[in-house]
Amino acid sequence: MEWLKIDDVAKETGLTKRSIRYYEEIGLMKSPERSDGGIRLYTEEDVQQLKNIVLAKKVLGFSLQEIQEFLQIHDQVMRHRSNASSSLDDALRQAELENMAEAVSKQLKLVDYKITEMMKVREELAGLSGRITKAMNK
Repeated sequence: MEWLKIDDVAKETGLTKRSIRYYEEIGLMKSPERSDGGIRLYTEEDVQQLKNIVLAKKVLGFSLQEIQEFLQIHDQVMRHRSNASSSLDDALRQAELENMAEAVSKQLKLVDYKITEMMKVREELAGLSGRITKAMNK
C-alpha cells in the first residue's frame, strides 16, 4: 500500500493542511495511520473521501453537517454494494440492492433539496436584477 503525506494529499485535493486536519477532528474522515514519528499517512481511499467532501461542499453547497450525512449515506451504499456483489444468495442480494436503492434515494433527496433552495435564491436575484435594470432605464 502506498502512503501519502498530508502535503501530497493537500495538493491532490486542493485543500489546506489545516482543513484536512479539521475534517479529521470533526469526524468527516477517519483518523489516518501514523508513522513511528507521528506523521499522518493517508491512503488513496482517504484522498477519495476528501475529494467527496470537496465535491459536496463546493459543487453542492452542503454545510459540514449535510456533508457528514451525505458521506454516511455514501458509506451505506458502498457497504450494500459490496454485500450484494459478493452474495450468492439471491434473496440476500435483492435485499442489499433494495437497501442501496433506499440510500441512493436519500442522497438524491439531499441534492434535490439543495437545488430547490438554490433556485429560490436565483429567482430572487433575477427579480432584483430586473428591478434594478428597470429603475436604471427610467
